[in-house]
Amino acid sequence: MRDKKISAFTSIIVFLCAACLLGAQRPSGQLSDEQKILQVMHSICSHDLYYYVAALASEKYEGRLTGTEGFNKSAEWVVSHFEKWGIKPAGDHDTFLQAFPNPYTLVFEDCYAYLHISFNGDVLKKHYQYVEEFIPGSTSGSGEVTAEVIYVGYGITAPELNYDEYAGVDVKGKIILMEREVPVNPNRDPELFKKWRPYSFHQYKLENAFDHGAKGMLYNYGPIGNPNNSYREGFVYTHVGNAVVEDIFAGTGKSHRDVIQAIEKTLKPQSFATGKVFTIKNTTEHHPEGIGYNVIGILEGSDPVLKNEVIILGGHLDHLGRCYEIMPGANDNASAVAVIMGVAEALSNAPVKLRRSVMFLCFGAEEQGVAGAKYYVENPVVPLEKTVGLINMDGVGAGNRLHALAAENYPEFWSFLDNANKKYVHRIFTGSYFSNIARPRLDAARFLWAGVPSISFSASGTRSFYHVPQDNIDIITPEIMEDLAQIVFMAVLEMDKADELNFRD
Repeated sequence: MRDKKISAFTSIIVFLCAACLLGAQRPSGQLSDEQKILQVMHSICSHDLYYYVAALASEKYEGRLTGTEGFNKSAEWVVSHFEKWGIKPAGDHDTFLQAFPNPYTLVFEDCYAYLHISFNGDVLKKHYQYVEEFIPGSTSGSGEVTAEVIYVGYGITAPELNYDEYAGVDVKGKIILMEREVPVNPNRDPELFKKWRPYSFHQYKLENAFDHGAKGMLYNYGPIGNPNNSYREGFVYTHVGNAVVEDIFAGTGKSHRDVIQAIEKTLKPQSFATGKVFTIKNTTEHHPEGIGYNVIGILEGSDPVLKNEVIILGGHLDHLGRCYEIMPGANDNASAVAVIMGVAEALSNAPVKLRRSVMFLCFGAEEQGVAGAKYYVENPVVPLEKTVGLINMDGVGAGNRLHALAAENYPEFWSFLDNANKKYVHRIFTGSYFSNIARPRLDAARFLWAGVPSISFSASGTRSFYHVPQDNIDIITPEIMEDLAQIVFMAVLEMDKADELNFRD
């Protein structure tokens, strides 16, 4: 169906792209270099970028879960464009691909969740709606479990903090209901949060539940899809939202909101047996042998010394695959890959030769623990000390304003991007400080921990969807991608004029 929609747009896109090109390709014989550069900047066309997103978010690539054939095909598609534009491979063995181990799990359609309700001597089943009320855990074991639900707060066992939410409750063979994150806020009290941080990871929570003997889990998270978790054979879990949580709390004499507030205020567990019986059924297939890839291309600089320095333009190519419907990931994060591609083509056509090298890095497995970025940082193509900085993009295709995380961390780095916007584009353009002390949620977090200056862009201002099937081509506003690509293009050219760039200071 999605491929048909792309085909329906083809004639319109061809016409509009031709119009873009006619506007950009005026006689250049008498133009200055600056005018030629502006001509190339305006050749970055929203219709091209929209087409890239539509292609990547189509059924052909099945949601681009890293490790699957759908992701591999999407990587090949990006590579085919890099090759056409003269971008050189910078991955393993003279290819564009950098491989790393990456287990993954497939989720199939036979999944459901329902509550058992006793009524007049009978037991009724309240089934919950897929997406609106539950989404299967993307690394769930396969099987069905029916058991009493035990509420365990944030699912934390931390002896050094004198805190154990499994104390006083028996979860063996049971289904637990658990909150995400931890009961302290990194922004309100960073130093206290650092003590709790190890317990905020999804992997820790699932493994701790499994180690305590639980057979299933209702994770109060969205409900959204999320493959960033551990896999344990036979452990079945699903993501739920307010509808399920309120039903489980109903009749217990406790309010979910009051319980959460009590935990956060006292930092004391509030675990209890709910008396409710629940059934979770997921059908999955785990692949521990999975291999993921980063897609890496490079435009080599012309200066014999400065070409050893690199500016990285990055964003993750992957999304969630099927869970159990296809999660297209149009905004998250086909939009960023489209911007990278737009800038890559423009830089390859720039009338001036770049002195520094520019890398185009499409990460794999961002959705699976930011694993691709972690692997690159540990196995960099260019030494990290020679990496000028990373311009990262995540969710840049739906909105009318742009925001840059960590802009205030690196004011000189930010000034190149901010000035390019003020001079050429004039978008609403804001920046903020980023402490980066919580668990990594974006590729730039790995680079920041390694000391690489990194600024991460996102778009906002229109309705968007996160980790659900509605993140499709229908929500994309291509003009915001064109503006960001033009800003990044001009900022990179300005940075390249500087004889010295040291954003680390």
